[in-house]
Amino acid sequence: MTPTPDTTPDLPPKGETPASLKRFDNRFARLPAHFFSALEPAVQPGTQLLDVSPDCRRLLDMSREEISDEHLRALLGGEQLWPGMQPLAQKYTGHQFGSYNPDLGDGRGLLLGEWRNDSGVAFDLHLKGAGRTPYSRHGDGHAVLRSSVREYLVSEAFAGLGLPSTRALAVAVNQQQVPRERWEPGATLLRVAPSHVRFGHFEWLALSGHRQDVALLVNHVLAQHWPDLLEAPSPALAMFERCAERTAEMIAGWQAMGFVHGVMNTDNMSILGIALDFGPFAFQEQFDPAFTPNLTDAGGRYAYSEQPSIGMWNLSRLAFALLEQVAMEVGSEEAAQTVLQHALEEYGERVNHAFGERMRARLGLQQEMPDDTQLLGDFLSLLYHQGLDYHRAFRALASVNEQEPAATPADLGQSAAADGWIERYRMRLLHEERSTRERQQAMNQVNPLYVLRTHLAQRAIEAIEQHNDTRELKRLRELLAAPYTAQPGMDYYAEPAAGGAPVRLSCSS
Repeated sequence: MTPTPDTTPDLPPKGETPASLKRFDNRFARLPAHFFSALEPAVQPGTQLLDVSPDCRRLLDMSREEISDEHLRALLGGEQLWPGMQPLAQKYTGHQFGSYNPDLGDGRGLLLGEWRNDSGVAFDLHLKGAGRTPYSRHGDGHAVLRSSVREYLVSEAFAGLGLPSTRALAVAVNQQQVPRERWEPGATLLRVAPSHVRFGHFEWLALSGHRQDVALLVNHVLAQHWPDLLEAPSPALAMFERCAERTAEMIAGWQAMGFVHGVMNTDNMSILGIALDFGPFAFQEQFDPAFTPNLTDAGGRYAYSEQPSIGMWNLSRLAFALLEQVAMEVGSEEAAQTVLQHALEEYGERVNHAFGERMRARLGLQQEMPDDTQLLGDFLSLLYHQGLDYHRAFRALASVNEQEPAATPADLGQSAAADGWIERYRMRLLHEERSTRERQQAMNQVNPLYVLRTHLAQRAIEAIEQHNDTRELKRLRELLAAPYTAQPGMDYYAEPAAGGAPVRLSCSS
C-alpha cells in the first residue's frame, strides 16, 4: 500500500478567523469534567484517504473549498485538528449481553466537536480508531480496515434506505498492522451523528454515584434535540417517552428491511433512536428468524426475531436509570414506576404497528384488512422454508398483475406453496384502489434492489487490502445511496451470495 506524503493542511493567514472555528460549538465539552477525558488523537502513520461521502458532505454543508480532502486525510491520520475542535473520550457504562459492565466508554474513538451546517444544525464529528483512551481497558485503541469499511458503507446504506442512523463522512487506511483474528491494516472512520449520547450514559450516572447529574444530562439532550419537551411536567419522563417512540420506529425499520444489528448492548443504543455502533451486522439473505450475524452470540440473544424484545429490555434498563429523577419530578417512586411502565407498553404497541405499516407498504397494500397479518406471515414462512432471498422476493412482488393470473415470479421459486400464495396475494390486490402501475411504482420505492450484502462489503475490503483499489468501495457507496433505482450493468450487486451458509462475524468486524 503506497504511503501518502506526511503533509498538513495550511491554516488561514494570521489574524483571519478560520471558517471551521465558526462552525464548532462543542456543548458536550462544557459538561462537568467527569463526563469525559480530554485528549488528542494518536498519529496514524501513512494515512491514505479511501473515500468521502458526497451525500454526507452535503448534509454538513462542508464544501471542498472550506474543508479539502487533504484536511480530511490529515484529520483521520491524527496529524492535525481543525480550529475549534475539542477532542474528548466520553465516559459511559452499559449492559453487554445482559450483564452490567461499569468499565465502558469511548475506548477507540474521540468526539472531536460539533460541526454546524449552514442552517445551524449541529452534528457530532467522531473519529473512530483514534488510539487508546482511559476507557480502552485491554484494547489497543485502533480500528481495522475491515470494520471501518463495513461501518462506512452501512451508514450510507441506511441513509439511502431512509432508516435513522449515524452517518460516515470519510474512511481512511494507514500503515498500522493491528492484531485481531489476524494482523490487519489499521483504519480510521469519521462518523457523523446528531448526538453520541447513549442509554449507557444514564446507566453510568445512576449506578456510579453521579445521580445528581442525571437531570443535567436530560436537560442537555432536550435542549439540543427536543426543546419542546423542556417545559414538560417531568422532562426526564418526556425524554424517555420520546426515546421509546424513536427506538420503536428504528427497530421496526430494521425488521422490515431484514437487518440484524448483532450487538444490541445498552451502550450501543442511542438516546435519539438512531442506529449506532455497527459491528457484526448483516442484512438477511435467505430469511431466517433465528439468524444472528454475531459469531460470539451463541445463544442468539441478538437474533433477528429477538430485536424488538431486546429493544424493550434495553429501554427497561434506561427506565431504571431514570427512575429516581422521574420520581422527583412526578412526586413518588410508585407514580414513576407506573408512568415508565406505561411508556414501555406503548413501545411494544408502537413497534408492532410500525412494523405492520412498513410491511404492508412492501406488499403494496394501502388499505388494512383483517387477513393481512396472516398473508404476511405465510409469505415470510414461504421464504424461510424455501430458502429464498428476502430482498429479491419482495422486489419481485411488484411484477404481479392482479388483473390476470400469471406465472409465479422466479425469485419466489417453483413450488406449489409459492403458486398458492401468489394466487392469494393476487386476489388480495383486487381490493386495492390504486392502479397496477401506481402500486408497482410505490412498491419499487420501498423494496430495495441493492442492499449491503456481506459478500459485497468483503469484496470491497479485499480489493483495498490486496490491491489498494477503492473502485469497489466507491461503486458500492454510489449504489447504496440510491438503492431503489436499477442501474445499468449492476445486476451482480442485486444478487445474493452464491451458495453456502450465511456468514457470521466477530465483534471486531
